[in-house]
Amino acid sequence: MVSISAQMNRAKSQSEGKPMNFKAALGLLTSLFFMWGFLTCMNDILIPHLKGLFNLNFTQAMLVQFTFFGAYFLMSLPAGRIIGKIGYKSGIVLGLTIAGLGALLFYPAASFLSYGFFLFAFFVLASGIVILQVAANPFVAELGSPETASSRLNLTQGFNSLGTTVAPMFGAYLILDNNSGDLMNRASAVQMPYIGLAVALGLIALVFAFVKLPKIMNAEEQKAEGSAWNHSHLVLGALAIFMYVGAEVSIGSALVSYLGSDGLNLFGEAQAAGYVSIFWGGAMAGRFIGSAIMHRVSSSKLLAFNAIMVVLLVVLSMLTEGQVALWSIVLVGLFNSIMFPTIFTLAIDGLGKHTSQGSGILCLAIVGGAIVPLLMGVLADNFGLQNSFIITVLCYAYIFYYAVKGYKHA
Repeated sequence: MVSISAQMNRAKSQSEGKPMNFKAALGLLTSLFFMWGFLTCMNDILIPHLKGLFNLNFTQAMLVQFTFFGAYFLMSLPAGRIIGKIGYKSGIVLGLTIAGLGALLFYPAASFLSYGFFLFAFFVLASGIVILQVAANPFVAELGSPETASSRLNLTQGFNSLGTTVAPMFGAYLILDNNSGDLMNRASAVQMPYIGLAVALGLIALVFAFVKLPKIMNAEEQKAEGSAWNHSHLVLGALAIFMYVGAEVSIGSALVSYLGSDGLNLFGEAQAAGYVSIFWGGAMAGRFIGSAIMHRVSSSKLLAFNAIMVVLLVVLSMLTEGQVALWSIVLVGLFNSIMFPTIFTLAIDGLGKHTSQGSGILCLAIVGGAIVPLLMGVLADNFGLQNSFIITVLCYAYIFYYAVKGYKHA
């Protein structure tokens, strides 16, 4: 006769179900990459909107990115420790919840017509995204063999780029098309979009709270001795992440102004936002293409090639005008595509038990998105917006070095 205890244990096991397989988990995780790509790229729309709303110069407007990506500096290492204690799944739910709270804060920020309140909302939103990134990036990298980790991350980052492609169109229609002369009316244009985003984040958090994800043993259960900081390819990779995110965010943040009256004087803000979508759409296409190419070409060689191409395109845009300057800067998105996930996987390669800590260090380096755009804003205010792109050329030059030499294990 079967004991009551055994029946209860079997019922519990059936109710919990088996963990989903790696492919199903990877499919679900792509929703996170889409959402944080969407939320991050909305900054590119809000910067020109808030610049006009509060009559800001370039340096002041770039405080949006300084605050948003500054959260990576403050929160990445704590996030790595949190993920190490509570695991990937709980970390994902926590990150989604905090990001949703940040999105809700845009409503009172607009009601009070306070730039400082907006910056606080950006910080809370970004803090949630930091936790998501620290959890999701290494999780994807470990959902399969190490040899195909770069390919998997590029695939999921392709959906991140889908979010960044859709966001400018969404933001242009709901926010930039509002030409009301009333400040309160223009400020309120951000309220309903961010309420909708908060609801979406909450629903995704509920899904992750109830699904059973695969267990990643070496990241969640093993005690690590030593430190990830002892791996030189990780440290140099963190600097490469700093440079990449700083350059990418600088270009994305400046595009609407660069194509409009502050730069090439080609379009109005709403029309220029369409080219921001093309910029991020190129990144999306490049990631799917890159994911396929990496089955034949080493990720480091592809990274080196793309870095050189971006340097040439940015310099060309700086030295020309009109359509040549426009399309050379927009095409940067295509070659940006594989950089972040490729640098990330090269940097955490071989870390083993230190992978969670290494992920936190790399996400810490995303603070480049705070520092480099602010420096670019200072250059733009003093030497012109087109000339300020020189700082991104230096960033991509370092990425080329990392792809050729820096990624190699000491």
